[in-house]
Amino acid sequence: MPRKAARAASEPPRLGVAADMVWIEAGVFHMGSNNHYPEEAPVHREAVDGFWIDRTPVTNRAFAAFVAATGYVTTAERQPDPADYPDAEPSALAPGSLVFAAPAVVHDHDDWRAWWRFEEGAQWRCPSGPGSSIAGIEDHPVVHVSFADAVSYAEWAGKELPREAEWEFAARGGLDRAEFAWGDEFAPDGVHLANTWQGRFPVENLALDGYRGTSPVTAFPPNGLGLCDMIGNVWEWTTDHYLPDHRQRAAETCCGSPRHASRDLFPKKVLKGGSHLCAPNYCRRYRPAARQAQTIDTASTHIGFRCVYRDASNT
Repeated sequence: MPRKAARAASEPPRLGVAADMVWIEAGVFHMGSNNHYPEEAPVHREAVDGFWIDRTPVTNRAFAAFVAATGYVTTAERQPDPADYPDAEPSALAPGSLVFAAPAVVHDHDDWRAWWRFEEGAQWRCPSGPGSSIAGIEDHPVVHVSFADAVSYAEWAGKELPREAEWEFAARGGLDRAEFAWGDEFAPDGVHLANTWQGRFPVENLALDGYRGTSPVTAFPPNGLGLCDMIGNVWEWTTDHYLPDHRQRAAETCCGSPRHASRDLFPKKVLKGGSHLCAPNYCRRYRPAARQAQTIDTASTHIGFRCVYRDASNT
């Protein structure tokens, strides 16, 4: 059946959904990469229907409006249920989240506990822990949000979270098979086009891009489709259950969802985009093809999200 003509990109979606979204035309692209981490392979052709996507990650300002309207309490603010964590001492369970803390020295780069700590009281309003706040960073991406938190916001906004293929298609900015969201050179003419880590992670952050933590969501130029922060700043949740490679994903998924969903208490979803903590010597995942598994109960200082809106009248 032929597709209906898409509306102009400047026309907002129906049903009162926020207008600050970009329309992505349906298309086919090469998803994944054969040149980096094994979970990105193999490259395969993927078809995506047209959809709207937020121009930027959801900000602290927008999330605060959601909380003010609904009274929502995030995962990081709730007392954990000991039944959900049978291997943990109940006395050790407390509301909080993971906070990055740069160590003076690292002996084992495989031990992430050297630079991540669980901070009681860390949550979206207090991103660095008790005593911190989002004052002055209202236009930075909201962090310390679990998968359930992101879904709840999306439902309130009349939207959904993106599928992995939708996210990657949009992140590529119309440049099929390019390494980055803007082309094949990471910093053309020495200009940094995304918020990532420069220097030896995790002990040396040169901040050549101007930021040591998160940045305003429009601090860097948009990609070719007008989308900001598709690379770097914060990882972003997608709805896809994590499978270890794209060959398995292509064989076992249908319409972006696995036919055999995990029965784990906290299954893993796919994160996309990399973050301000991704560095050449440790995590070269500041690319559209890159992907990472994350348990749905996890929140941290480098995980956020953006939403999509799928309008059946456009297909």
